[in-house]
Amino acid sequence: MARSELTPQDKANQKKISLTLNELSNSRKISQVEISRATKIPAGTLNGYFKGTSLPSPGNVQKLADFFNVFKSDIDPRFGKIDNIIPITKTVKIPLLGEIACGDPILAEENIEEYIDEPVNYLPSGKCFYLKAKGDSMKPTIPSGSNVLIRQQPDVEDDEIAAVLMTETNEATLKRIKRSNGTMFLMPDNPEFTPIIVGEDNPTRILGKAVRVVTDL
Repeated sequence: MARSELTPQDKANQKKISLTLNELSNSRKISQVEISRATKIPAGTLNGYFKGTSLPSPGNVQKLADFFNVFKSDIDPRFGKIDNIIPITKTVKIPLLGEIACGDPILAEENIEEYIDEPVNYLPSGKCFYLKAKGDSMKPTIPSGSNVLIRQQPDVEDDEIAAVLMTETNEATLKRIKRSNGTMFLMPDNPEFTPIIVGEDNPTRILGKAVRVVTDL
């Protein structure tokens, strides 16, 4: 997930969770491997919590709290006391895109499967939409079935994850962007998958930058 697009509150929460998990594991001399086995949280996902690069789902916060025998609020400030909660002043409807019709603007009504309510406090600036991840090419970063929040923009930096439209098939894919000697590559995070080379025979268009992954238990 692209860290630069996180809200200040998201960044503060990631830092607090990372610090707490490292303190708990170090004080009890427990490795991430042991925690992963006991909680059934995938090792890659757990490592993101420890490094402060991703936010745990409520279910995973509960698993970690149960494992360490602490309160959820001891690990994740989002479960803190009422007076520490940031009030949600407004929500907006973010479109979840399905099949993308040829030639239509990306947010055309016929491309939208449904809308997801999101608090404005937790959204980056600009136009946003959701894509549902399909397949295992971006595991463990993006599990299949996850909803991925995309900030609409025409380009991204190397090593950032983008929503990319394969223009010949009108299918959107999520891949990490790499460029070398004037050629762009769509890189999977899963080493079992092959990179896609972008060219005249395989034209693409970047739709936006992935900024958040939402996974249901």
